Amino acid sequence: MRRGLSLVLALIAAAAAFVPSSALAQASETAVKAAFLPRFARYVTWPAAAVPKNDDPFVLCVIGDDPFGGALDQAARSQSIDGKRIIVRRMGTAAGVDGCQVAFVGGTPSQPVGQLLAAIGRKPVLTVTDARGGGQRGLIHFSIVGGRVRFFIDQAGAERRGLTISSRLLALAVGVRQ
Repeated sequence: MRRGLSLVLALIAAAAAFVPSSALAQASETAVKAAFLPRFARYVTWPAAAVPKNDDPFVLCVIGDDPFGGALDQAARSQSIDGKRIIVRRMGTAAGVDGCQVAFVGGTPSQPVGQLLAAIGRKPVLTVTDARGGGQRGLIHFSIVGGRVRFFIDQAGAERRGLTISSRLLALAVGVRQ
């Protein structure tokens, strides 16, 4: 039994030696972003009409390209917001965004991030983007600063959508647009 386990561990170590460090960094970056996404919702207050009712879950949507795969599903399963479970919904367009509380906007070649953000408009949805989406930014925007995953917050944009972002989350941001 120990011999088999040792062999498996040796094979994993050998395989890791052949994976470029940039691929490991990318996987790590993606995992960190996936872990952040469901946690953001804990620090946001939505208008009453946008809060899930009764046993309905909080819905975290991925619109367009999904860089997270199973990592986001796993992160969402381990979190809850005000006792409500979080589910992940993947969508090709912003058409069904009305049922989402949080939306990671990844864009696609045919529907870039800016176009999807415009389709969401001023709905009470916490939009999240990252640098891969180009220059367009959601209310929270991931960026790599000093080799670490960090984020910027557009507080003014959130307020226009009726969202209130906690000062605790604002304090963790690299920058806040007032």
